[in-house]
Amino acid sequence: QVQLVESGGGLVQAGGSLRVSCTASGRTFSDATMGWFRQAPGKEREFVAAINWSGVITTYADSVKGRFTIFRDNAKNTVYLQMNSLKPEDTAVYYCAADYGGRVVRTLDRYDYWGQGTQVTVSS
Repeated sequence: QVQLVESGGGLVQAGGSLRVSCTASGRTFSDATMGWFRQAPGKEREFVAAINWSGVITTYADSVKGRFTIFRDNAKNTVYLQMNSLKPEDTAVYYCAADYGGRVVRTLDRYDYWGQGTQVTVSS
């Protein structure tokens, strides 16, 4: 099993920055593709970013390209999402997820493990 715990959410003004973190325990972290997803009130959960086991390959949703950066520190079993130039529409609960399929995936159903989420609120 894999346990994922997010942290770092909070309230930030539009244009500001925030970094959320996800720390994993259990199955070997460095084997996993890690993803970030988000879910706004009344909306479906959507893909944000993903990173392969080594950190060399990343992919982003069009809505966050150029603003968000996903990176990982395998020595600390942690994946991060650095969010810059935040917009009110970025407001959501942010979830990290792990996939052991051996490739970078963007779809929610491909991820095996999920954290509890951390709230990010961007005020205008």
